[in-house]
Amino acid sequence: MSARISSASDLGVVGTVRRGVQLSPALTDGLTATVLLALVATAGRMVVPVTIQQATDHGVLAPGGPDVGRVLAVCAVGLAVLLLTGQASALVNVRLYRTSERGLAQLRVRTFRHVHDLSALTQSAERRGALVSRVTSDVDTISTFVQRGGLTLLLNAAQLLLATVAMVLYDWRLALLVWLCFAPMAVLAPRAQRAISAAYAEVRVRVGAMLAAVGESVVGAETIRAYGAARRTQRRIDHAVRAHRGAAVRAQTRVSLAFSSGVVLSGVALAAVVVAGTLLGAAGQLSVGALLAVLFLVQMFTGPVQNATEMLNELQNAVAGWRRVIAVLETPAEVTDPVRPTTAPPGPGRLELRGVRFAYPGGPEVLHGVDLVIPAGARVAVVGRTGSGKTTLVKLLARLMDPTAGRVLLDGVDLRDLALRDLRARVVLVPQEGFLFDGTLAENIAYGPAPAGPDRVRHAVAALGLEAWTDTLPAGLDTPVGQRGESLSAGERQLVALARAYLAGAGVLLLDEATSAVDPATETRVSRALDRLTAGRTSVTVAHRLATAESADLVVVVDDGRVVEVGTHPDLAAAGGTYARMHRSWVTQTA
Repeated sequence: MSARISSASDLGVVGTVRRGVQLSPALTDGLTATVLLALVATAGRMVVPVTIQQATDHGVLAPGGPDVGRVLAVCAVGLAVLLLTGQASALVNVRLYRTSERGLAQLRVRTFRHVHDLSALTQSAERRGALVSRVTSDVDTISTFVQRGGLTLLLNAAQLLLATVAMVLYDWRLALLVWLCFAPMAVLAPRAQRAISAAYAEVRVRVGAMLAAVGESVVGAETIRAYGAARRTQRRIDHAVRAHRGAAVRAQTRVSLAFSSGVVLSGVALAAVVVAGTLLGAAGQLSVGALLAVLFLVQMFTGPVQNATEMLNELQNAVAGWRRVIAVLETPAEVTDPVRPTTAPPGPGRLELRGVRFAYPGGPEVLHGVDLVIPAGARVAVVGRTGSGKTTLVKLLARLMDPTAGRVLLDGVDLRDLALRDLRARVVLVPQEGFLFDGTLAENIAYGPAPAGPDRVRHAVAALGLEAWTDTLPAGLDTPVGQRGESLSAGERQLVALARAYLAGAGVLLLDEATSAVDPATETRVSRALDRLTAGRTSVTVAHRLATAESADLVVVVDDGRVVEVGTHPDLAAAGGTYARMHRSWVTQTA
């Protein structure tokens, strides 16, 4: 049974950050030195209130009158300390950016690799745009927090601690007063954090849905125009955009309320210190310089508190993104490499299915105890009605997914015991329409686990008899194919897929019907290329047209998830069974 990617991990905030750091160990590289430098940089900010207090009490208000020299000396020392701590602050930024980029690069690569390790069923259960957003925009939210919010959080935490210590040294009563003013925020903060966390989780989901809707519409633009579905498509995109906008506005509204609370409490704290400090000063318990220093320290204290809402914004956005990325990485990859892989000899392989059963997630069983032997070097056609299980059977032979019961063997070795790299070298699946990447024809033909040079590409084209076709193209093998191969016809894209398969050199070929949707001229080229490609190899073709079955060495008839007939075309046609009925119907339709 295939796993489905959950919308997000259910870890808490602390658990999410801890798990995220485990997945990106580079984030902690040199962390101790960075924290020490941050503490030095933050300690430098204490120089300003201390300088003001010293300059005021011992310079401006000196017992014998203003002492200008003392003021200048104190200010010079303060300036020197600020310059040194400024360098420390700059170094903190540089170190943090370097480590965060390394760590997030690790996370992107790890997530991207895991997406490719997931089964075809798991991938198809997730919309492509939403899946891409987990590797791109969701990681970007983490990047924003680690590089900006993380630094601010680190510095502000240190600033809050040092400001508190300094206020206590000047007057513990004023320090206690400031903390009492912010006590309500300490009580309400956990609730605000949970509300904002939920809001940003919804934002990340809506971003994925919006990217999926836009991506599908761009890729399917030709179909949309052809069927006049522009308005319906626009409504779908508008709905996705509005849903994202609504989620983002709700999240920002909650953040704004939290920020406003911080601003109000900061004003209350400052006013309370002014009143209390003035009373203490009038009573001779606090000097003017000390009161000014405490007021500066209050500003240094309230700054981090006010910034906490912005940091909370970035933190919750990052946690929401982290949870979605972690959800991908927590999704088990059913098709995995064995712990102790077995090797199988190269060349045409013998395929066998023993008691194979398969059911798609949440659905009924579609293959029921299939037993089948495909001899090495045989050309086999798999035929049957739509939905009979032909494609499922071939996907199991390619190990794009594993059976829910039974075994699939290659030369007597269970596919699950073969290293995936070896299996992909032995068995190649050629889809009905191969995917082409933006590049030249030669680059697309050479696409494979071992890049092929120009000479090998030309040899493959010649071996399949495709030179006459490539010579008609504007730039021959250097002709750009466009995104998804849009500059080529469906038949021409199929020719590229066959050339790729030839270069792969696999002994077993699994093919979806290659000539089912091409023009007659291209069909001739494809048929000739197929004959040359399959020569000396084991080939299994899902045949949508029975002309393919007529020329096969062996015909496998699948009906309702069972193999009901196996034999040559003449034998099955004469047997009067399922295949004979299918063949008579096909002959009648094509007559």
